[in-house]
Amino acid sequence: MDPNRLKELGLLPVWRVRPGAIAGQSPDSGKNMSDQIETAAESRPFEESEDRSTSIAYADWEQLRQMVSGCTACPLSQTRKQTVFGVGDEQADWLFIGEGPGAREDELGEPFVGQAGKLLDNMLQAVSLRRGQDVYIANIVKCRPPGNRNPLDAEAEQCRPYLLRQIALIQPRLIVALGKVAAQNLLATDASIASLRGRLHEFSGIPLIVTYHPAYLLRSLGDKAKAWEDLCFARDTMRNLQAAHSS
Repeated sequence: MDPNRLKELGLLPVWRVRPGAIAGQSPDSGKNMSDQIETAAESRPFEESEDRSTSIAYADWEQLRQMVSGCTACPLSQTRKQTVFGVGDEQADWLFIGEGPGAREDELGEPFVGQAGKLLDNMLQAVSLRRGQDVYIANIVKCRPPGNRNPLDAEAEQCRPYLLRQIALIQPRLIVALGKVAAQNLLATDASIASLRGRLHEFSGIPLIVTYHPAYLLRSLGDKAKAWEDLCFARDTMRNLQAAHSS
């Protein structure tokens, strides 16, 4: 990794993590990864018409985009400028999921733009990834919550079928949950992000890793080193998954 890039990210000096130093990871992690995975509840119950749920579950990409664009299932549809569907490689191995659009995302219709988006792009580049190339980026909700507040549970529940369909269409090898809201929704837990980091979880059979939201890192520079640990853990996990697939 280019030291100048690490310096730009605020990740210097770099402390090397010894094998097994991250909870849930062992020196033999590549040999028996399934033993590390912590299974979480795959879904939260929510009120939804069977017809709507079925239509979403069988939608292709274009149909899903149209459904999201015209969605009025929750009050967020009344305050948005536009929906923010997601962006990237539709056959990506990597899926990054945040919480919801901010003001800039609401204007442009793309997730993670502005300063948080620039930091996310730098984070991706730090592990040799790039937006749109083997990476897909989405959010828990597709519309901006007013005042950039966290999405309400009811709002996340109405958007959940769209995200589930995106995941089913992409079939990623690894999910990275960006921030507390995404992690708690995907893992159906109220646990803190500190307790969820550094371990390999599972969502619907897909390995999942938790790290901080880029917007949080802009306010809490001291946690950038922890985010770097998470990215290294994710990179090593992906390498193990790819090696297991090719063997």
